[in-house]
Amino acid sequence: MIISILSGKGGTGKTTAAVNMAVSLAAKNEKVLLLDADVEEPNAGLYLKPVLDESMPVSLPVPEIDEERCDYCGECSEFCQFNALAVAQEIVLTFPELCHGCGGCTLVCPKEAIKEVSREIGVVEKGCAEAVGFWQGRLNIGEPFAVPVTRALKEGLADLKDSVVLIDAPAGVSCPVIEAVRGSDFALLVTEPTPFGRHDLGLALEMVEHLGIPHGVVINRAGDDDSIISELCQEKNVPIMLEIEFSLSLASLGAKGIPFSKVLPNWQEKFYETYLSIKEKCLCAN
Repeated sequence: MIISILSGKGGTGKTTAAVNMAVSLAAKNEKVLLLDADVEEPNAGLYLKPVLDESMPVSLPVPEIDEERCDYCGECSEFCQFNALAVAQEIVLTFPELCHGCGGCTLVCPKEAIKEVSREIGVVEKGCAEAVGFWQGRLNIGEPFAVPVTRALKEGLADLKDSVVLIDAPAGVSCPVIEAVRGSDFALLVTEPTPFGRHDLGLALEMVEHLGIPHGVVINRAGDDDSIISELCQEKNVPIMLEIEFSLSLASLGAKGIPFSKVLPNWQEKFYETYLSIKEKCLCAN
């Protein structure tokens, strides 16, 4: 089973929910793998403190010009929709940071003067944190394209038939988020009872509905009046799977980098019960 944990906005406690669910499942002897797919700023490792023993670079193919063959016809720059090539008088300028690696320029070049070379844009790291398997992607600083790193991070998931895979997705509803949650069996949307939380939860709900992924909501920093979220969930017929109350003790543990389910057994039970509810909904959907 693959469960994506996402949120419409940053700072709602998405990583908190992902890490605590992973710890809780491991405590119940479930085989669990946590993927930190927020490749622009992975931070789940700050809580789990994993030992990473495998590292694989992620590269994109970018064009390299053979000046002896090139006749500066300009067909490559005309084809490229991302302005990764520019042809001037007897010179071809390439801008690797703009290249999406589609390979189209090599196909349209009449002189076969373009070949592709690899440019490293990030890395995928694998290891474990005690009983929790842990993978993370890291995009190199200054690189604009997170999706190839996310895609590389998810390679091999289809072979993990006996594991519960938790994907800590990026915040928002952009392309990296869609790539992270694509193919999931269930999406757990973490929100907070604020106007911003409601607005961005609405966007995230539209996204997972469009992708056809079964989903539910976690309310973090829940208080006496969560109606701003519960009314939206009722309107959309979306179940609230878990509420994490606003608590200084929980916040203090998080600030110290300690998953609170590690030291508070009642939260292990709550997260495990949430997982069982998700499992039941997925079985019913199939």
